[in-house]
Amino acid sequence: MLEALKEILEIQELDMKMIQLIQLKKQRKKELDVISDSKSKLNHLVSAKEEEVLELKKGIKIIEGEHADVQAKVKKLDSQQSSIKKVDEYNAITHEISSADRERLAIEQRLSDFYDKLAAEEDVLKGLHENFASSTESSKALESEIRESISQINEEGRVLKSQRDEMVKDVDQDVFMVYERLLGNKKDRVVVPLENRCCSGCHIMLTAQHENLVRKGERLVFCEHCSRIHYWQESKVLEDSAVAPKPRRRKTTKT
Repeated sequence: MLEALKEILEIQELDMKMIQLIQLKKQRKKELDVISDSKSKLNHLVSAKEEEVLELKKGIKIIEGEHADVQAKVKKLDSQQSSIKKVDEYNAITHEISSADRERLAIEQRLSDFYDKLAAEEDVLKGLHENFASSTESSKALESEIRESISQINEEGRVLKSQRDEMVKDVDQDVFMVYERLLGNKKDRVVVPLENRCCSGCHIMLTAQHENLVRKGERLVFCEHCSRIHYWQESKVLEDSAVAPKPRRRKTTKT
C-alpha cells in the first residue's frame, strides 16, 4: 500500500504546483480586470462629460435663438416707433422696447453664464481625455507583461499536466480515485504524514492505535477529523521519493 502512496505523493507534488499556478493565474487575471475596470470607469467619465458639454451647447443654441428673437423684436419696435405720431402710442412702444431690452439683457446674462460653464466643462473634458490617453498608454506595458505571464503559466501548466498524465497511467487506480475525490474537495494536500501522532493536515492529535495502523501501512488510513490519507514519514519505501524527510541532525552536547 505504501508503494501506491509513493506514486500518489509524486502526483500530489505536481498537483500542488498546478494549484499554485491556477491561483497565480487568477491573481494575474484580477490585475487585468482592475486595469480594465479603471479604464472603463475613466471612459465612462469621459462619455458623461462629453454628453454634458453637448447639452450645454444645445442650451446655448436655444438661448442664442431667444436672443435673436428679442433683438428682432426690438428692431421692429424701433421701426414702428419712428413712424408713430401719437404720444400715447409712442409711450406704449417705448415701454415695450424697455421691456424687450430688459429681456435681452437677461438673455445675454444667461448666455454669458452658459459660455463660462461651457468653457469650464470643456477644460475638464480636455483633462479627462488627456488622463484617459495617458492611462491607456501607461497600462499597455503592464497589460502586456501580465498577458505574457499568463501565457507562461499556461505553458508550465501544460507541461505539468503532461507529466501527471504519464504518471497516472502506472498508479494504483483504486487509490488514485480516492485521492482525486479528496483533492477535489480540499484543493490542498490530502496525503499527509503523521508527525508525533498529529495529522499534519488538520493538526489534531490522534490515538496510538491510529499511529500503529499508519506505521504498518497495510491499507489506507484516513484522518478521523479531516479525512486526509496518512502515511508514516520514516517508511523505507518513501526514502527515494520526492517527499522523503530530510535527515535530522543529532544534537551534540558540549563537555
